[in-house]
Amino acid sequence: MLRALERYLRSRLEVSVRSGLPLAALCLLAAVVTVRATGAIASAPPQAAQAPAPAAGQTPGTSQPPPGAPAAGYVGSDTCTTCHTTEQDSLKGTAHAQAKNPRSPAATHGCESCHGPGEAHVNDDAKGHINKFPKMAAGEINAACLSCHDRGEHAGWEGSAHERRNLSCTTCHSVHAPKSFAHQLVKANETQLCVTCHRVQVAKTERAVAHMPVREGKMACTSCHNPHGSISNVKALKVGSSVGELCTSCHTEMRGPVLWEHTPVRENCATCHDPHGSSNDRMLVVRMPFLCQRCHVATKHPSSLYDTDEITTKKSNRMFGRSCVNCHSNIHGSNHPSGQFLMR
Repeated sequence: MLRALERYLRSRLEVSVRSGLPLAALCLLAAVVTVRATGAIASAPPQAAQAPAPAAGQTPGTSQPPPGAPAAGYVGSDTCTTCHTTEQDSLKGTAHAQAKNPRSPAATHGCESCHGPGEAHVNDDAKGHINKFPKMAAGEINAACLSCHDRGEHAGWEGSAHERRNLSCTTCHSVHAPKSFAHQLVKANETQLCVTCHRVQVAKTERAVAHMPVREGKMACTSCHNPHGSISNVKALKVGSSVGELCTSCHTEMRGPVLWEHTPVRENCATCHDPHGSSNDRMLVVRMPFLCQRCHVATKHPSSLYDTDEITTKKSNRMFGRSCVNCHSNIHGSNHPSGQFLMR
């Protein structure tokens, strides 16, 4: 249509030039032709609306599933509950059953969010074709859980100490049969869970001198450690990138900065203290003064505390009571101008 109109205007222009018609007449002629062309286009019968292209994997002529219907291969959680009633009831009140949370299984495919499409499972007499976590490898289990739990404290799982030892999420957590109210653990509390592997560390918490908040239930293993791994350190510490940063997050009075620093304190609190507990006073790794003697073996004081019967005859004050800290009481550092010996 447009090409025919263009040819027509060109022919009329040539005629007008030959006949000497004024420019105004030529413009009027072009306006009349335009109006006629517009009217012809408007009066043309409307064509039938083009049907939308079929979706991928859909043959022409088939209809789309109605809104709210399960996707292909999925049968819905209502079908699962016809056999797995106990498992469905165990999810009530847990985070997996919160349909208002768009990241929860209940907001997507329900049971099939974790176990996979269930249509083939329902039609199979052997009841296969489904993700059965007790029979799956650790890597497959972790991949299923990480499809949702891949952020926050779980971001460092890949390459963590527990992942390298081929542990799975179901080693510590249970979705359908948890024993604890928090974190859906397979044991009643974190201490009972961690002791199954970390027996030495948990046993230290029951010693005479230990972290009292742990035994009182005010602290747990996850207060200091992230069992899902850490990106910034190798001890799976929850805060900071070193032991010192973790300890000073609670023991802020030891943070500093101080004018006169004690080198072991700056390097690592665990040089002198055992954070899980000890049989020595103040959770020291070695009883004083032997703790100090591990470094200070050639100072102004005798290098050996047993010289000249220090224990039996002289009963040196460096051997009993608070030992070295009787005088060097600011052992974590001093701000006094003359405190280079960390004395009180």
